Amino acid sequence: MTMGDSFPQVLLVEDELLIRDLLQGALEDAGFEVAYTDAGDAAIGVLQRRPGELAGVVTDINLSSRTTGWDVARAARRADPRVAVVYMSGASAHEWATEGVPGSAILTKPFAPAQLVVALATQLNNVGSSAGEA
Repeated sequence: MTMGDSFPQVLLVEDELLIRDLLQGALEDAGFEVAYTDAGDAAIGVLQRRPGELAGVVTDINLSSRTTGWDVARAARRADPRVAVVYMSGASAHEWATEGVPGSAILTKPFAPAQLVVALATQLNNVGSSAGEA
């Protein structure tokens, strides 16, 4: 699934198939290489197998597993503190200030796929700017 360094690699974690397919298509159309899963535990496994390979993580908060999107993002940041994080939620956005990782973004469902692309690109640019200043 590796396409080279010219394509930012992101992990999409969404348990609703139709939404995942729609968002995966939008991200790929925008030039991202997308790995995806529908469960938090599986997402953490991907993060552990691919340390430092992923530029970003896009995760729903309420997944159909015990592991939440909050947990996925924390694991992503433990694996790589520079990884961009975008949360998606229909009901848990109010918890973002206390549960979300610093420097992340949140989109409240429903949203247009283009909004996700913009949010992820903004997060990646912010990470790149911070790395350049360090």
